[in-house]
Amino acid sequence: MHKNSISFIVVLELALLLFLPAMSVAKEANISDIILTNTEKNLLAYFRVEDCFTEKMEEAILAGIPTTFTITMELFRERNWWTDKSESLVELKHTIKYDTVKKIFFVVSSDADMKPEQFKSFEKAKIAMSDVNGAIVTPLTSLRKGKNYYLRIKAELDKVRLPLHLEYVFFFVSLWDFETDWLQQDFVY
Repeated sequence: MHKNSISFIVVLELALLLFLPAMSVAKEANISDIILTNTEKNLLAYFRVEDCFTEKMEEAILAGIPTTFTITMELFRERNWWTDKSESLVELKHTIKYDTVKKIFFVVSSDADMKPEQFKSFEKAKIAMSDVNGAIVTPLTSLRKGKNYYLRIKAELDKVRLPLHLEYVFFFVSLWDFETDWLQQDFVY
């Protein structure tokens, strides 16, 4: 019995030594560099989704598989003695598609009037996919002066539709799948 316990502990320690360094190196996608500002009419958000491309995801994109990120922004007004009031919910879609014949990346962003941008550089296309520049959160007319608000932001990888519309595949493998935690930015209007 004692011999089995020692063998189990040795195997467990070896497994930890092998897998912990790999786990500590892996980066998780996250939201960073949030800036909230406004125009005369709208509240705007600027931010970046970091560490959202894995090696396997890049390989799939380079093979021509379209990849879409969905970015969700929720705006709430804080209320005392009551639940916070939802002021707006905005979903942005950023899609990248590589034309393997022309060797051009196309990036379509729902926050940029769905007009595709073209890139010859994969690095520049990845920046276009991960940056949100001036997305409209809500009209200023829906905000009350002097009130406390917070914006919650989250990004995730959408399901990928295979060619010929045969089936949907969800990427459950950790190398493919990403979903950020909610990031909250408080402000007073």
